[in-house]
Amino acid sequence: MIRNIIFDWSGTLVDDLPAVWAATNAALKRGGVPEMNLERFRAEFCLPFPVFYQRVIPQVPLDTVEEWFHDGFRKAQDLVKDLPHSRQFLIFCKSHRIRMFVLSSIHEEYYRIHTKANGFDKFIEKPYLAIRDKQKVIGELLSSNKLKADETLFVGDMQHDMDTAHHGKVHSCAVLTGYNNLNQLRASKPEMVVEHLGELKQILETQQFELKRGEGAPVCTVGALVYNDAGQVLMVKTPKWSDLWGIPGGKIKFGETMSNALRREILEETDMQVDDIHFVLTQDCIHSDEFYRDAHFVLLNYTCRARGAQAIKLNDEAREYQWTDFTTALKLNLNTPTRVLLEQVARQQAVNGSNHH
Repeated sequence: MIRNIIFDWSGTLVDDLPAVWAATNAALKRGGVPEMNLERFRAEFCLPFPVFYQRVIPQVPLDTVEEWFHDGFRKAQDLVKDLPHSRQFLIFCKSHRIRMFVLSSIHEEYYRIHTKANGFDKFIEKPYLAIRDKQKVIGELLSSNKLKADETLFVGDMQHDMDTAHHGKVHSCAVLTGYNNLNQLRASKPEMVVEHLGELKQILETQQFELKRGEGAPVCTVGALVYNDAGQVLMVKTPKWSDLWGIPGGKIKFGETMSNALRREILEETDMQVDDIHFVLTQDCIHSDEFYRDAHFVLLNYTCRARGAQAIKLNDEAREYQWTDFTTALKLNLNTPTRVLLEQVARQQAVNGSNHH
């Protein structure tokens, strides 16, 4: 049974990725090194962070680079936000008398600023801050606080967090809300991967704080290729599908029709209303390596239309979207079910001679 949780801070409880990215680029610029786009930064940033800086800006002493970084980070503090579900998860753990700790590379100054704003420190029994190599500290954290390893869960967003959990022989849970992508996290073999802390809360609540992953029943979902008035299709990129391009959609709720589920999911994920819904095909999706966890889905795929000049507002599931013509969409780095859907739509267009959308 899980009685203790150790949290990473950045990317796990708070979203400081925009601020860290901006501060890192400020340091690189001062060192005469080209700035990184966000995709490259997410792919290359690692802990312990001296390893990262020695790789990307080796000609500048580490102390100098850190000074430049902190100058930039102080200017970007207003970009730091609480991650969705983090506050509810902390409240949930406190209500179940779970002991909570922070083990993070975050500087003490920034931790004080963040917690003054969000009050998360009220939930944390003891923070371990400014830790460059967490593997060197986790043993002392466990022993000094009299924590049993098999009753302790380390939750983090980076490979170093998962490696630290293994080093301390505690349970490990990777979240997709931070710096490392799914493939990077899988390389460190976490016991489980969750989309966010809301999903972890649901798992712990359902399993009464026992970590067991049952097979469960297949899950029915709906998803659609959405057309706009110009005939373009909407593609979205989500971390839970290995940052591959796909379509909006989600699970059907109990008592909900398929079409109502589709309208609700697209509204929740994009803030758009759709109509002109047409069924295309059903797909089996079983043990997909592209999905962030082992799952068995029955995918009900449709086409539909978003009429007029509706502005897209993504929720926390997708990181990026684009409207594109159908031919270009087929050339994107797509998840497999989305490629199957597009190819089926293309076959139907060829048979019908035109696209009804």
